[in-house]
Amino acid sequence: MPQPADPDAAARDALRWLGADPPDWVPALPGIDHNVLIIGGGQTGCAIAFALRRAGIGRVTIVDAAEDAAKAGVWLTAARMNLLRTPKTLPGPELGIPALSFQAWFEARHGAAAYAAIDRIPRTDWADYLRWYRHFLGIPVRYRTRLLRIEPVEGHFRLHLDAEGRAVTETARKLVLATGFTGFGGAFVPAMLRDGLPPDRYAHTESAIDFAALRGKVVAVIGAAASAFDAAGAMLEAGAASVHLFARRPSIAAVPITRSRGYPGAYDNYAALPDAMRWEQALRFRRAGSTPTTDAIERTVAFANFHLHLATQWDAARLDEGGVVASIGRRSFRCDFVIAGTGYYADLGARPELASFADRVLLWRDRFTPPDDSGDDWLGAHPYLGPGHELLEKTPGTAPYLRDIHVQNPAGFVSFGVPTGDVPSMKRDIPAIVAQISRDLLFADWEHHARRMTQDVPPDFTEAAYAARISCTEQ
Repeated sequence: MPQPADPDAAARDALRWLGADPPDWVPALPGIDHNVLIIGGGQTGCAIAFALRRAGIGRVTIVDAAEDAAKAGVWLTAARMNLLRTPKTLPGPELGIPALSFQAWFEARHGAAAYAAIDRIPRTDWADYLRWYRHFLGIPVRYRTRLLRIEPVEGHFRLHLDAEGRAVTETARKLVLATGFTGFGGAFVPAMLRDGLPPDRYAHTESAIDFAALRGKVVAVIGAAASAFDAAGAMLEAGAASVHLFARRPSIAAVPITRSRGYPGAYDNYAALPDAMRWEQALRFRRAGSTPTTDAIERTVAFANFHLHLATQWDAARLDEGGVVASIGRRSFRCDFVIAGTGYYADLGARPELASFADRVLLWRDRFTPPDDSGDDWLGAHPYLGPGHELLEKTPGTAPYLRDIHVQNPAGFVSFGVPTGDVPSMKRDIPAIVAQISRDLLFADWEHHARRMTQDVPPDFTEAAYAARISCTEQ
């Protein structure tokens, strides 16, 4: 099908009909560089920036540690699936404007029949769509800029940044952490790998992996969730001699347990559920296991040199005669390289930007005591977030600035469910975050707005506009 002369025509019309962005209503304060600084220039950070613009909140800046747009987010780096895991029909960063949706973008370039023919969105098409979204909406991102430390000061934050190798200090009133999976701790690598092997013999699925360099090698993958199968598939396609995937469970998790609460009534109102129910839902997900998609499994089992080891756990790993040797019970296994698809740990204190005040953040273990058979240290280490995804104080009155840090990453898992910070959460969470930021900024400057709202307003016209048609005036 020939591509239309202007595939962006519908999107351009939609913005024109929507009207101009409201002017910035937040008063400029002396010494403040940003009303809102968003950490993370992936899909979530860009969508929040657009929503803030439409809410009339100016001086919003996005920073990202990645070198450039191609390396921001996960879609062209750590994500290795062929197809997105979420249904193609879910609302995303278009935020209620249909002409900005993936479907509209894809059909404008490939036609409605091509969209109907895909079951789920190809990952690289999604990356292309996000690139278009950012450029079409004119959302700037400052790359090669890393947040090193957040320093709370009176009424705002002093932010210590590494900007392209230079130490920079800037100020902001509000922060949004759109920092992906590592934003609430880091990639979990088992101690047996860290302590037993040199760093060049293993990698976490979060890391950049040179698959081409492993061509012809025997590779082990530890873990059986989606990222583990995706890495195994990519490794097989890159020409590994063999790939062995090791799963602790006796079978691969196949029940998408969160589907039972995927309807709007439950999902849209999730934050209003009692703490006991939210904890139960998080624990239920943990116990059921994170499921790979059917196509991720099919991608690997299509290779005769793929080997699946169930109910198998590594006890130790060491380097021996140039190869990796794993101890598994009474037997051993030899390979050349190990990929850890072992998830992430939850520890706000491990984040350097948060470390100085992480002990003041209210966590789920501080707020909720589960029944004896329902404890889970990993869940308990997650922050207990407010309705606008803001951090809360462990002890009231000790750290009021925490409410000006909003979290839209998997740290919100227990508070808001899975997958916070991914496509399914955008429709619900981004409006909630933006509404909270808007309210907070309004009332933080209430004296200014009270004067503005009650100031004299000049008339649009004088009596001369209708004087010629006055018949009489009652006294």
